[in-house]
Amino acid sequence: MTTQTLTLTPSAAQRIALIAEKQARPAILRLAVEGGGCSGFQYKFDLADAPEGDDMVSETDGVKLVVDPMSLDLIAGSVVDFVESLGGAAFKVENPQAAAGCGCGSSFGI
Repeated sequence: MTTQTLTLTPSAAQRIALIAEKQARPAILRLAVEGGGCSGFQYKFDLADAPEGDDMVSETDGVKLVVDPMSLDLIAGSVVDFVESLGGAAFKVENPQAAAGCGCGSSFGI
């Protein structure tokens, strides 16, 4: 099942494709939400070999973003981007459901 509940920007898709190519893996990014971080929840990024049966799948430029149903409840409507700045380069989740965040951008509260 494919739905556009999450959006992967072209910048993020390009970076994932590059990382996957270097590791000789499929261009599939798994985004999960775990308890922890300074604001209650934190994002976890990992390359996946294939989507799981109940994953939500979003695709941009041939790169897939997969999210499990439990995580999707907390990040539906989000945009995953790859941002480069003076402070470094990182994947960033713009989550419209997050009521609080932290300075590092890797954890959030609802």
